[in-house]
Amino acid sequence: MSTYGPDSYGPPPTTPMASQTEEPPKKKRRAGLAAAVVATSLVVGGGAGLGGAAAWDATHDDSPSATAPASADASPVAQTQTPAAEGSVEAVATKVLPSVVKIDVVGQEGAGSGSGIILTGDGTILTNNHVVEVAGDSGKITVDFADGTSADATILGTDPLTDTAVIKADGVSDLTAASIGKSENLNVGQQVVAVGSPFGLDATVTSGIVSALDRPVNVGTDDAGNATTYPAIQTDAAINPGNSGGPLVDMTGAVVGINSSIRTAASQSGFGGQSESGSIGLGFAIPIDEVMPIVDQMSAGETPTHARLGLKVGNPKTGESAGAVVSEVTAGSTADKGGLAAGDVITKIDDARITDADSLVATIRSYRPGDSVTVTWTQGGDTKTGDFVLDSDAE
Repeated sequence: MSTYGPDSYGPPPTTPMASQTEEPPKKKRRAGLAAAVVATSLVVGGGAGLGGAAAWDATHDDSPSATAPASADASPVAQTQTPAAEGSVEAVATKVLPSVVKIDVVGQEGAGSGSGIILTGDGTILTNNHVVEVAGDSGKITVDFADGTSADATILGTDPLTDTAVIKADGVSDLTAASIGKSENLNVGQQVVAVGSPFGLDATVTSGIVSALDRPVNVGTDDAGNATTYPAIQTDAAINPGNSGGPLVDMTGAVVGINSSIRTAASQSGFGGQSESGSIGLGFAIPIDEVMPIVDQMSAGETPTHARLGLKVGNPKTGESAGAVVSEVTAGSTADKGGLAAGDVITKIDDARITDADSLVATIRSYRPGDSVTVTWTQGGDTKTGDFVLDSDAE
C-alpha cells in the first residue's frame, strides 16, 4: 500500500482533554425528556487552548454617551423573527442540531472528544471508531445532547476498516433521530453542511461544497494490517479535530456522510494521531451509503463484513501505467477463479478508474459481499475484462 509523507491524510483526532476551569455539572438525561434546539454552548475544553475567558469578551466602547429619554406615548414595537428560508444553512442547522451529540471518552490510554449522529429515539448513535477506541474495555463514554442533558453510553460495535462505530446511550428516549440520505445522489459543487464539536465546541455548524467524490483516503491500518481506506466525499466545509463522527448533510438536512478525516499542510499524524492542525479546506467524509449495511450489523451485535476480491496489490513503479499491481492472489478466491494472477494490473472496476492500490481498496469497499463487478486488467500486454462475484472477508 502507498504511504503518505508529511502531507499525510489523517482523521481529525478526537480532541484531547486538558485541565480547564471547573464547569457547572451537566444534567443527566432521563427517559422521556425530548431533545430540543438550544443556544450554542461554548465549551472551553479539549486541546484547542482557547487562552482564557478574555478571548471571549465582547469589545466595547467605554466613552460616555447621551441617551434620549423614551417618549411616554411611544408605541411598543412588535419583535418578529423571520422563518429561515427552506434550503438555507440556517434551516438545515435548525433541523440537524437536535440529532448531533458531543462524545467525551476517557480510557486507560488517554481521553478525548468527538461527535456523533443519533440514529434512533432510544439512543443508538453512529460515530467514528477512532473517536471511541481510546475507551477500550474499561473506559467511560459520555454523550452530551443538544438540550444540555447527558448520558453514559456503551459500545455496540466497532469497525476499524470503515472507521465507524455504534454506541448506545443509557436510559434515554424520545431523541430526535437524524434523517439518513443517499450519498450516491451527490454531485461535485453541491452545497453541504458539517455539524459537530470541533475542539470541544459543541453544536458548531460550517458550510461548503462537495469538492470531489470517490477520493481514496487511507488513514492507516487495523491490528491485522488491513487498510482503513474509503472512497471519501471531499469538502471545503471546515472540519477540525472534534468534528469526527458528526454528520455531513445535504441542504434538505439528510445525512450523506460521516466527517472523519482532514488533510493538513504539515500534519505528521497518521491514523488516530493527535495533531492539532486545523482545517485548510480539505475535509473528508465517509459516504453514508457505504457504511449503513455495516451499521445495521453492528447495531444487531453482529461482526461487520466487507467485500473482497481475494488478492494483494501494490502501486505501479515510476513511469509505469496507472493501476493496482497484483502481488498475490488467494487460492480459491473469486480473483483466482476469474483468472487474475500476480503481475496483472487492474485498471477499472465497473466504470471506476483504478490508479493505484488505495483506489482499488476504496472502490471494493463501496460494494457488499455477493455483489457482481466487472473488472478490467492488463495481463502480459493484453487487456482483459471479466465479471466477478465479490467474496466476504468473513469466509
